Amino acid sequence: MAPTILLIAGPTASGKSALALRLAREIGGEIVNADALQLYRDLRVLSARPAADEMAQAPHHLFGVADGADGWSAGRWLREALAVLAGIADRGRPAIVVGGTGLYFRALTQGLAEAPPAPAAVAAEAERLYDQEGEAAARTALRAVDVEAEARIGPRDRQRLTRALAVARATGRPLSTWQAETRPALDASAWRGVVIEPVRQVLYARCDARLAAMVETGAAQEAAALITRRLDPRLPVMKAVGLRELAAAAAGETSLASALEAAQVATRHYAKRQLTWFRHQTPDWPRIDAAEPDAQWRQFLALQPDLTAPGARGM
Repeated sequence: MAPTILLIAGPTASGKSALALRLAREIGGEIVNADALQLYRDLRVLSARPAADEMAQAPHHLFGVADGADGWSAGRWLREALAVLAGIADRGRPAIVVGGTGLYFRALTQGLAEAPPAPAAVAAEAERLYDQEGEAAARTALRAVDVEAEARIGPRDRQRLTRALAVARATGRPLSTWQAETRPALDASAWRGVVIEPVRQVLYARCDARLAAMVETGAAQEAAALITRRLDPRLPVMKAVGLRELAAAAAGETSLASALEAAQVATRHYAKRQLTWFRHQTPDWPRIDAAEPDAQWRQFLALQPDLTAPGARGM
């Protein structure tokens, strides 16, 4: 029996959105966004949000629904996504959750820690330690109260590092202990996941080409417009890859060619981090290693033999 929820994960520029749209058309599904930046109206170009004509081909949910000043947490996304998934189920249609934010997929399939938020003063002290004394000092402090969390958090992940430290100090319990008590949001029988993982050099070339196309369609102007809002730099929308480089070009602080090159480098690094995350966090999910859309589709169907919607076979 085919699952009612299909999860399609992968790094930026891997082709997951196109695959999700093709699948939605074939099986009459509805698409749910699992990309933390595609949530924001401010990032139509820089987040590679589906175009209007693509969104008209199948119902899309949680794309461009938030203002940049309204920073969504993974917990808020999970609550909204579960409500959307319930509505899709009520309509008797399959759901296709697609994106590159690994934490969102983990929230669905493994659950989120229900640790209480740390008081503002405690959170500020953890951030001060990181900002003034450096990541090494913050890691040393976290290791003293939560060895597991410190080992799991990757380099330069300021947000997760300071949160884990603040939670441990505020609650007297390690964040890893809170996380061990979580429960999956979805029943294991309700979903099936796949990761698109093209050959790295091919993926990097796709990242470069897409950034160049973004610049042609107004990415620098979009970045400049967001910068002029003077939002808190800690907000998720302000961490969009390429944002500051392209805004600098729009402001005349650097050439567009130099900004594009810097944004391409940043995007390749981001894609590498995503690949590493999915490799470590979803090792049992089947992989699609093709880069060309038709080949990805064939591989997907080979992994999902019970998807028998009209027109799905023989493609």
